[in-house]
Amino acid sequence: MPASALAITDETVLSVSTVVSAIRELGNEAEQCDPEIITQASSLSKLPGQSSTVDIVIVISRSLEFPNDLFYGEISRVLKPGGTILIYKTNQFVIGEIQKAISAVERKVLLAGFLEAQGIQSVSRQSDGLSFGVKARKPSWKIGSSFAIKKSGKDSVKVQVDDDSDLIDEDSLLTDEDLKKPQLPVGDCEVGSTRKACKNCTCGRAEEEEKVKLGPTTEQLNNPQSACGNCGLGDAFRCSTCPYKGLPPFKLGEKVSLPGNFLAADI
Repeated sequence: MPASALAITDETVLSVSTVVSAIRELGNEAEQCDPEIITQASSLSKLPGQSSTVDIVIVISRSLEFPNDLFYGEISRVLKPGGTILIYKTNQFVIGEIQKAISAVERKVLLAGFLEAQGIQSVSRQSDGLSFGVKARKPSWKIGSSFAIKKSGKDSVKVQVDDDSDLIDEDSLLTDEDLKKPQLPVGDCEVGSTRKACKNCTCGRAEEEEKVKLGPTTEQLNNPQSACGNCGLGDAFRCSTCPYKGLPPFKLGEKVSLPGNFLAADI
């Protein structure tokens, strides 16, 4: 029984010789087939015919843009499972451009869901230039079909583990610097605030709180120095941990002198 075939083109007129050349590229697979020809197919939103009724679909076009993704879906719909699709391009191609064009068409065919896409190596010379084809196959399974997975042994799945695989110890990726305990900074916003140092404090907050409690030493009073440069400006500019907090403004390096009524009550 001859295979049922459908020839599609986006041209207005399709010559018989072009159809014959495309069928010849399929070899014995398309022997004695008499394809139904549809012209100006780019204007169609749906191909005529029922689903899974055609053995071979031949798309003949000059443009690399036809068929588009939606039209590939229609071709897949009318093809029988395992059916053949041939994308046959006729244009003024030169030998150096053909392989690049074949690769582009193969990618589009595979992305459309077809299998075993391959460019036809034999190039036919037509009156209007060089031609090439890309042949592929629709998957033999249908949407919604199912099959059982074969298992070895008594319903057990064997997993082969390669003991010789090179595995990297994660700990070996750490350097000595990574293993050092980080030093937590102590900010002015924490020391002296409502939050107190822990019993076994190791971050330095306990030492800073102790300095605040002791107040300035005699050396600090006789030769006042400032790391930030703001201690001598007064409490408005001092940090919360400043040892000179509560003392009057002074000049750095000069002895801090306290007025006689410094400790007297204001009222």
